[in-house]
Amino acid sequence: MLISILAGASSHARLCLIAGLAAGLLLPGVAAVLVPWLPQMVAGLLTITALRIGHRAALGAVGDLRWGLASVAILQMALPLSAMGLLTFFGLQDTPAALAIVLTSAAPAITGSVNLALILGLDGGRMMQILVLGTAAFPLTVLPVLAVLPQAGEPRLVVGAALRLLLVIVLATGAGFALRARFFPRPTPRQTQALDGASVLAFSFIVVGLMAALNPALRSDPAGVLHWALLAFAISYLLQLVTLLGLRRTGLRQLAGPLALGAGNRNIAIFLVALPPEVLVPLMVFIGCWQLPMYLTPMLLPQLYRWALRDD
Repeated sequence: MLISILAGASSHARLCLIAGLAAGLLLPGVAAVLVPWLPQMVAGLLTITALRIGHRAALGAVGDLRWGLASVAILQMALPLSAMGLLTFFGLQDTPAALAIVLTSAAPAITGSVNLALILGLDGGRMMQILVLGTAAFPLTVLPVLAVLPQAGEPRLVVGAALRLLLVIVLATGAGFALRARFFPRPTPRQTQALDGASVLAFSFIVVGLMAALNPALRSDPAGVLHWALLAFAISYLLQLVTLLGLRRTGLRQLAGPLALGAGNRNIAIFLVALPPEVLVPLMVFIGCWQLPMYLTPMLLPQLYRWALRDD
């Protein structure tokens, strides 16, 4: 019975993501209850995802560090610094939108990016590598960004949050890999489909809590929510488009999909511990809006990924 339910969730992954978004918007009471449990839910999602992927698919060769470190440096350091320079040139560096743009482009990939990769038919193992490497390097890549963006908070708080996140990722993925080796060393196609379904359900459940601030904001300031939502879609989808177009005809073509997915789906929530109260409220609305393009990526962008990655 359980296997059939999980297999059904795998077959209807996109519908599950839409249901999660709808629940986050329409069930504010449930969303508020889930907010304190978000760290535990994220850890559980990572464990389930690692269980689905397995350590063999997630571990890369030493040579992967060459492209991995370069991509992290570009996406998490060069990109936000360039964005800050451009915003400063136009005199927009002190606006909440500028803060959202810079912090989003400085963050590592979201923990659910592996789930998005699986739904889109991309290499989940490569996506796991990008997630882990980007999070591990984040305490270093974020320092130059904070140096030019002092309103983001004290560097030690953000670096501490990054280290805690890295520890959670290591422990949660380690547990998932151990469970995979113990119980599913060679999973059957039916078991793989069930694991996919469990991963999809966990990913869909988390978004309910992440969108807790969005329902009240829609009632009090719908125009403001619309502006934040448009900004979120622009950041996420432009980053994915530019990365795909930039890599599809290079030696990194096989990595273009996971790198594009990581570029446009960032874990901005890591910065919340360091933001001053007056900045926290508008960014919480943005974080709620930020879930929309990410969770809708499998519905809105599959054709883009197929077109960019098809064999000519």
